[in-house]
Amino acid sequence: MAGVKLFSTALFGFKKKHVNSYLEKMNKEYEEKIIMKEKEIADIKSQYRDMKSKYDEMNSNIEHIKEGREKIANALITAQEKAGTIIDEARKQAIDEKKMLENQVEAEKEKLVDIKQELKVLKVDVIGKLKKYEGELSGIINE
Repeated sequence: MAGVKLFSTALFGFKKKHVNSYLEKMNKEYEEKIIMKEKEIADIKSQYRDMKSKYDEMNSNIEHIKEGREKIANALITAQEKAGTIIDEARKQAIDEKKMLENQVEAEKEKLVDIKQELKVLKVDVIGKLKKYEGELSGIINE
C-alpha cells in the first residue's frame, strides 16, 4: 500500500481510470491482508483447541492421580487402623492366655503339693505296715 497518492487531473477532477486502478489495488492488498489474518486466526484457533484439549486431558489425569492417591491414603489408613486393632486384640489375648496358664500352673503346683503330702502319708503308712509285717515275720520265723 502506498503512502500518499497523487492523481493526475482531468477536466472535472481526477482521472477515473487512475482512481479506480488505485482503489482496486488497495482493495486487493486489503483482501490479501484479510486472508492472511484469517489464516493466522484459524491457525491460532487450532493451536488454542489443541492446547485446550491437552490442558483438559492433563486436568483429567491430575484428577485421576488425586483420586488414586486418596484411595491409597485411605487404604493405608484403614490398614494401619486394622493393624492396630489386631495388635491390641493379640496383646489382650496373650495377657488372657498368660493368666490362664499361670492359673493352670498354680493349680498343678497345688496338685503336686497334695500328691507329695499323700506320698508322705503313704510312705509313712507303708513303712509302718512293713515294720509291722517284718515284726510278724520275725515272730513267725522265731517260732
